[in-house]
Amino acid sequence: MYHKFFMTAIAIAAAPALVAAQSTGTAASASAAASASTTAGSQPTASSQTDAQGQATTPQARIDAAMHAAAKAGIPSSLLSSKVSEGQAKHVPPARIASAVEARLGSLTRASTALKSAGVSTSDASDLAVSADALEAGVSQSALVSLTRSAPPQRRVVAVAVLADLVRLGQSSDSALARVNSAVSTSTALANLNAEVASQLRLGGLSSTLDAVGGVRIP
Repeated sequence: MYHKFFMTAIAIAAAPALVAAQSTGTAASASAAASASTTAGSQPTASSQTDAQGQATTPQARIDAAMHAAAKAGIPSSLLSSKVSEGQAKHVPPARIASAVEARLGSLTRASTALKSAGVSTSDASDLAVSADALEAGVSQSALVSLTRSAPPQRRVVAVAVLADLVRLGQSSDSALARVNSAVSTSTALANLNAEVASQLRLGGLSSTLDAVGGVRIP
């Protein structure tokens, strides 16, 4: 009897401490849950970050970035906007148009560097366009710079176009450069070489580089 009374007294004495401990634990859990909720609400989710990244790399955003880079480099925007118009006219998917614009910007930037190395102004759209075409055809930077320096200004665009077409036909940059240099001194010789090269391209179902830049007349 005494033992039972003693145990009951201990239980009664311990009850307030137990209740206090339980209250403290409940409060701590509630505080932790509130903190987690606040943190989750203040930080962007993985989904929102992905959406933001997607918006930054949309085809139009890529095209706009390329246009901005061209303007900073002094490259006429028309040389890129024409690529966009061409793609849209052919119903090319926007992502492929953006890739084509970025690739063309790379070629135009290299062409601008080559023209500057040759001491030629990079503001002329025809010079830039045909030089970029030549680099895309596989003409070496050194051959392009050499011909740009040596060709008379009034025949430079045609000379570079013929250089590009010779390389497209399988000649090395050095061999093509030698052929163009031997003809660039006179309009007649350059016109004859251009006609010969254009004829060979047509046999293969290809158009000449001059066709791409609007059929520039040989002065």
